[in-house]
Amino acid sequence: MNLLLDTHVLLWGLAAPERLAPAARQRMEDTRSVLHFSVASIWEIALKQNQRAIGDARQIRKELLRQGYRELPITSDHVLLTPTLPQIHKDPIDRILLAQAKFEGFTLLTADAVLAQYPGPVERV
Repeated sequence: MNLLLDTHVLLWGLAAPERLAPAARQRMEDTRSVLHFSVASIWEIALKQNQRAIGDARQIRKELLRQGYRELPITSDHVLLTPTLPQIHKDPIDRILLAQAKFEGFTLLTADAVLAQYPGPVERV
């Protein structure tokens, strides 16, 4: 199963896996799961790295790739899907993550209760 991890889930998976629900950890550790991270998450981390102790985006990306995560670029198809999404969530990064998951047929794992309200391939963990 292809899983796209939102930014919080990515960071918790790397630095604080105990913050993830046991079911989320189990899905992420399942050998049948292919873990993906979006370029949008790296962008979000880069934007916030100077605002708080979030970590260096370059190092986080390097570690994700080292651990076997697959990087998902943002394509025009992803961007063009965002206006068709219901206006439940205003955060553009979360909206692009959802669009990517929908377009690619991935399940988006998120810690965001608002994002989890969308129909489709999103699961709150």
